[in-house]
Amino acid sequence: MFRRSCSDTDAKAIVAADTRLAEMTPRPEWTLTLPALRILFSLGCMLGGSDWGLFLYRYRRVPMSCRRFQSRLLWILTLVLVSSVCVDAQQAVVDLEGHPVNPLTENPGKVVVLIFVRLDCPVSSRYAPVIQQISLQYAGRANFWLVDPDKNDSPLAIRKYLADYGYRLPALRDPEHALVKLGHVLITPEVAVFYRDHAQVSHLAYDGRIDDWYVALGSARAAPTTHELEDAIRAAAAGKPAVKSEVRGVGCYISDLE
Repeated sequence: MFRRSCSDTDAKAIVAADTRLAEMTPRPEWTLTLPALRILFSLGCMLGGSDWGLFLYRYRRVPMSCRRFQSRLLWILTLVLVSSVCVDAQQAVVDLEGHPVNPLTENPGKVVVLIFVRLDCPVSSRYAPVIQQISLQYAGRANFWLVDPDKNDSPLAIRKYLADYGYRLPALRDPEHALVKLGHVLITPEVAVFYRDHAQVSHLAYDGRIDDWYVALGSARAAPTTHELEDAIRAAAAGKPAVKSEVRGVGCYISDLE
């Protein structure tokens, strides 16, 4: 689902497929379908090149009713457009060196856990030992990333924060809130847990609090009684849905969130 460059071979395959499509005998019910296919061929150059072109060329030859075909075609077009938007958004995420990073593709065999923190949020800071413990305990099943959504935080300030709280996790800057939106988070600290299906497409399994330690701002239990993040990691690693897919947390709201 992630963009790659289009080679000459890919471009030729798409042009060839479009040429063969143009040679088809026109039929009235294909008035909307043919332009849609050509759009998909063009998008295919960005999202898979020859694989997309050849797939779509073969797909249009499957015998089925026009209405059914157009319904499936609309579904494919929607999927491609949404994937393209996700790719563009993820390119706004950078590491502390300023290099673009897509944490969802770093290790396809593992669950991905994004942990959103704010440097000035006391609740985020109190969760540092918990986050460290969980990341160590599940290091074999998941990749963990700290994500700073505050566009005003400099790499230097983030590095100091990591050192002050003993973090050994990779950190990302998300000034455009690409990962925030992808993970459906609203406050810090909150997490987003992703898994990849057999087609290597990423899915959001859980978003929300780490556990129920905090009842409200300034009010915490002696110890948490539920552990939503750990439950979600175990479920995603086992290929099962999380018991709870979303539980909002307690902490500091992410500023400038649209």
